[in-house]
Amino acid sequence: MKSVIAILGLCCLTANASAPQSVREEARQIYADVIAMKTSVGLGQVPAMAAYLADKLRRAGFADEDIHILPLGETASLVVRYRGDGSGGKPILFAAHMDVVTANREEWERDPYTLIEENGMFFGRGTSDIKADITNITTTFMRLKREGFVPTRDLIIAFTGDEETDQATTRDLVENHRQLIDAEFCLNGDGGGGKLAEDTGQASLYYLQGAEKSYATFAIVSRNAGGHSSAPRIDNAIYDLADALKALQAYRFPVMSNAWTLGSLAASGGVQEGPVGAALIAFAANPNDAQAADVLFQEPAYVGRTRTTCVATMLMGGHAENALPQTATATVNCRIFPGVTTAAVRDELQTVVGNKAAVELAGRAFDSVASPLREDVLLAVTRAVHASYPGVKIVPDQASYYTDGSIFRAAGIPTYGVSGLFMKESDGFAHGLNERAPVAAFYNGLTHWYVLIKSLAQK
Repeated sequence: MKSVIAILGLCCLTANASAPQSVREEARQIYADVIAMKTSVGLGQVPAMAAYLADKLRRAGFADEDIHILPLGETASLVVRYRGDGSGGKPILFAAHMDVVTANREEWERDPYTLIEENGMFFGRGTSDIKADITNITTTFMRLKREGFVPTRDLIIAFTGDEETDQATTRDLVENHRQLIDAEFCLNGDGGGGKLAEDTGQASLYYLQGAEKSYATFAIVSRNAGGHSSAPRIDNAIYDLADALKALQAYRFPVMSNAWTLGSLAASGGVQEGPVGAALIAFAANPNDAQAADVLFQEPAYVGRTRTTCVATMLMGGHAENALPQTATATVNCRIFPGVTTAAVRDELQTVVGNKAAVELAGRAFDSVASPLREDVLLAVTRAVHASYPGVKIVPDQASYYTDGSIFRAAGIPTYGVSGLFMKESDGFAHGLNERAPVAAFYNGLTHWYVLIKSLAQK
């Protein structure tokens, strides 16, 4: 009986979910307009994008008192509240970021700041990361408002302005404006998403992201009194640093897992051939399988899903070619498994490198945790995905990268990556040259967010 009710509910939700032509045209214009805004760091264009989106929402019927542009330095965040009747519980937060990575026109085949439609793809900086989802969230809020939809709980947009750099606007929201964005949970457009098969272009999987690694950079520093190079000492800062780095290279952080990683590894194992596929399936079935963990340790695509990783990325040492080095420093970047603290990783690194080098935190870091797997979110995402891609499997996933979701989770707001885009892996050019997104996936994203919101906030 429950399955029959669920099917009937899905049919009712999706029957009129496809966006009318007028909404599709409006979304495309918004997409083109925000792509044209050069919202990379240092250009000061994020506030202009926030003002543009705020004006669109205001014209759709959102009250001035529910729209907040929060400046911070040269950037800003945008918070918009869609008021509900309160019968469904605490608000839901809808997160995405307005900033993009810098794009140089001379390196691109097309103008990165002009939305160009060509061969079934939209090209431009931010087309996939993540102005498609920003556009579709905004357009869906506008559509629902015009339709007179009253949600059962408040729905809150939180568009940040510097996710690609230091995430100061995100921290500002949780630390100084919590009353504006406090929510039961968050749906993040900058995470999750669907996979298209390389050969057929058909939808194959959808990743529901509920965890991601946190990010910390450390300096490993060896110090020495130095001296003249004509009188070399037995101890040498560069040699000591080299020993420390070799120790790090040989070290393996403990194997870890959670419901998100085991689900995604099992799904990957089902389509991966050979020893790696077998190891994925074995590890998903038994995370204590040391042999399977050893195989995955050798695979760059999977090592980060099974443990914390720390890798040397930069070196600096010495001060003159004819002088013994007084300092030698290696930059080590760590992607930390959810639930592990930055302090614990620093202590572990210090133990690994020994007493001839010091491990020092470089910059600000934050800890992250995995979100619980909510049945209501899983059901809503399933409905949203199946509205455009019937029967596609929904796979729990943990990201090896980090987003604003890490900060929201650390602040006690469970966060789920639920992007509406489906793409081939070979079309993944986010942060790179000739960034793109499939035209069909962009328009299907309008249906995705519409069904998602109604599934979670409709009577």
